[in-house]
Amino acid sequence: MDITQKIQELVETFKALNSWEERYKKLIELGKGLPAMAAEEQIEANKIKGCQSQVWLAAKHEDGKVFLSADSDASIVKGIIALLLKVYSGETPDTILTVRPTFLEEIGLKQHLSMSRANGLNAMVKQINLYALAFKAQAQMQKESRP
Repeated sequence: MDITQKIQELVETFKALNSWEERYKKLIELGKGLPAMAAEEQIEANKIKGCQSQVWLAAKHEDGKVFLSADSDASIVKGIIALLLKVYSGETPDTILTVRPTFLEEIGLKQHLSMSRANGLNAMVKQINLYALAFKAQAQMQKESRP
């Protein structure tokens, strides 16, 4: 499934829910479904700065794609990060850097977050983009260093 299809599926899922209470429940459900993050990845270096809750985000680059793992101690925040991983994990660095998270506005999430959660969300998106940028630069350097 390409990133556009993943986004469309999420938007349709959230638009089908009638109230924000239902949407928050769906977020919490997504968070509960997030694969467990390895304990060795829950380190200070992987902590997202700017989040009121504790959020860890790690990335690895394999076969030209970025694979993300994350966890949080807050259920709604864990759901938010699960949304981002559902869309961006398994994508190429170029795709991650090109596809802006406008789906967050489409499902109405950004408008319904407290200021501190919105800041945390922005910090998560920024970190995902930083990982993609670093992996893209690393791949470019490797390509240029080959004889």
